[in-house]
Amino acid sequence: MEAQNQTSASEFILLGLAEMPEHETLLFPLFLCIYAVTVTGNLLIIMAISSDSHLHTPMYFFLANLSLVDLCLATNTVPKMLVSIQTKSKSISYPCCLTQMYFFHFFGIVDSVLIAVMAYDRFVAICHPLHYTTIMSPGLCGLLAGSLIFSFFISLTHILLIARLVFCGSNELPHYFCDLTPLLQLSCTDTSVNKIFVLIVAGMVIASSFICILASYTQIIVAIMKVPSAGSRKKAFSTCSSQLSVVALFYGTTIGVYLCPSSVRTAVKEKASAVMYTALTPMLNPFIYSLRNRDLKEALRKVIARKVTSSS
Repeated sequence: MEAQNQTSASEFILLGLAEMPEHETLLFPLFLCIYAVTVTGNLLIIMAISSDSHLHTPMYFFLANLSLVDLCLATNTVPKMLVSIQTKSKSISYPCCLTQMYFFHFFGIVDSVLIAVMAYDRFVAICHPLHYTTIMSPGLCGLLAGSLIFSFFISLTHILLIARLVFCGSNELPHYFCDLTPLLQLSCTDTSVNKIFVLIVAGMVIASSFICILASYTQIIVAIMKVPSAGSRKKAFSTCSSQLSVVALFYGTTIGVYLCPSSVRTAVKEKASAVMYTALTPMLNPFIYSLRNRDLKEALRKVIARKVTSSS
């Protein structure tokens, strides 16, 4: 009997964003539009940067990779939720759940590192323009490869630690995708090692990246304050504020989910936070980083013009 009770769940039931089925039906067109905008915006950014040789610089290299990672991060979670709403099937197999969780953490870590590196890139460009080409050398672009390897091992460790757990109680996951925190709450075995590892990784990745971003933008704001032209200062502050708003949205919600005590977290808060960093941030990033960028807007016009010409 005891061996039977320790049989782990073969699937989980994703309860989704809304408790009432009619509410989920209303959410379908909203998230379909969000995902469509995310795919279109990020693909356009990637195509514009890859097709224009003038944009083959460190800043645009990181931006293209951010768009790719954002696209993958949204694709890992949103389509599954849309299919579940349409088919009324909320189940996800245990292997699929672990796979989704692996890629969520993999792309999430890379995304966090890229946003921090882009903030540092802007700091060097504004505060040390004469040394930009020296500091932002191709070797630093190799940091992306390092972040991929780091993310691979961290995500794999998360999955291996989850695989040792037993889920013998309820298999209902109060979320719209397989996230680590709610999954740990379903385990009937000791999860202390998992929780400690989550705190270590969150401190290493989220907290350190956030501190790097704050330090970079603090120096940028100090440099902007020294600009004599009021018009130039206003334009620079406008650009920085829009970028910082997305940074606050991304890191504020992830810190709330992975670093705040469980006593202050609820399923509703966790789901709302997850929407911010899996759906809204990937949708907003292309607009935030391109709307005030003249070179990128020109490259986007060329890409769109070519597509229109080829289709007519």
